[in-house]
Amino acid sequence: MLFSRLSERLEEEGHHVLKTTRKYREVVQLLRLKGIDAKVVGEHGGGSLAGKLRASAERTLKLAPLIKEWKPDVAVSFSSPEAARVAFGLGIPHVCVNDSPHAEAVARLTVPLSKRLLTPRVIPKKAWVKFGISADRIVQFNALDAWAWLRSLKPNEGILKQLGLDRSKPILTFRTEETFAAYLLGKTSEKPLIIPIIERLLKASRDFQMVVIPRYEEQVLALREVLGENAVICDSIIDGPSLLSFTSIFVGAGGTMTIEAALLGVPSFSCYPGKPFLIERYLINQGLITRETSPEQAAKKIVKTFDNLELVKAKQKEKAQKLTKNFEDPTEVIVSTIKDVART
Repeated sequence: MLFSRLSERLEEEGHHVLKTTRKYREVVQLLRLKGIDAKVVGEHGGGSLAGKLRASAERTLKLAPLIKEWKPDVAVSFSSPEAARVAFGLGIPHVCVNDSPHAEAVARLTVPLSKRLLTPRVIPKKAWVKFGISADRIVQFNALDAWAWLRSLKPNEGILKQLGLDRSKPILTFRTEETFAAYLLGKTSEKPLIIPIIERLLKASRDFQMVVIPRYEEQVLALREVLGENAVICDSIIDGPSLLSFTSIFVGAGGTMTIEAALLGVPSFSCYPGKPFLIERYLINQGLITRETSPEQAAKKIVKTFDNLELVKAKQKEKAQKLTKNFEDPTEVIVSTIKDVART
C-alpha cells in the first residue's frame, strides 16, 4: 500500500522504478488487485527459523543478478534483509522504511546497512540506534505509514456487494495475527486468537454482520472449521481500507489494519499477543485503540460498544480527525529522502 503510492510519485517525476516482491500470499494478490507489475523473486520462508533462513539465502542469490543488471542509483525497501544485503554488496545506497522496531531480527539485518532510515516521529530515535545506525541517518515524519494511502482514500462501496454485506446492519471486521512473523514465533497457537472472541460474540444475541480477514491459508481452514457460515471468511485479498470505512467495530491482533481502523475513526480493539508495540501504545494513549487479550473481557467490551455504537463511533471519528489533522504525507518525505541520497 505504501510502496505503490511511493512508486507512483517517483514515476510521476520521471524516475525509473523497478518493483520486486517475494512470493507471499497477500502481497501477490494485492499486486494483482491494484494492477501493479512487480517481479516476483524468491518466496516467504514460512513459520520456522530454518525455513526463513533458507528462503532468505535463496532470494538473495536470485535478487543479486537482477539488481546488478538493472544498476539502480538507490534501493528502497520496507526493511527487506535481502534488498539491504544485495544493495550493500553491490555498493548501492539502501533507504529503509520501518515502523516496527519490535521486529528485531529484521531490524538487525537491515538498519545497519542503510544510508537512511525513515520512520514515524512517534518512534524515538533511540529505539533504532541500538540496531547500529547513527541518529543523523534517521529521518522521522509526522504521521503513521498508513496515512500515505488513507489521506486521500475514496471508499469503494462495491466491497459490500463482493462480500455479501449491506449497510442496514453493523459490520464487525476481524483480522488475524501474524503467526509466521519471527517476533511472534512460539507466542501464538494454531487456532487464531480471534476465534474465542467471535464465539463469545455469537452467543451475545446481537444483530450484526461479521467479516474475518485471515493472513494465511492455514488460518482460513481453521476459521471455516470453527465458524462455518456464521461469518464471512475472506479466502483472498480484498480492498481492506474500503471495508474498514464501512466497518462499525474492528478487532485485530496488531498490524497495519489495526492502525488503519484507528486512523479512520473506527472503534478498534487489539488482542495482540505480545507486549504493545510502540505505535499501538501511542494509539492506545490517544484513545483510538482498546487493548484486551482476555477473550471474555474483549467480548464484553465489544458488546458494550455495540450497545452504544453511534455515540462511540462519533467520538472515535472526532479523535481520529484531531490526531491526523496535522499529519504530513509520508510519501513526500520518503521521495525527498530518496532524491537526497541519490545526489550524494
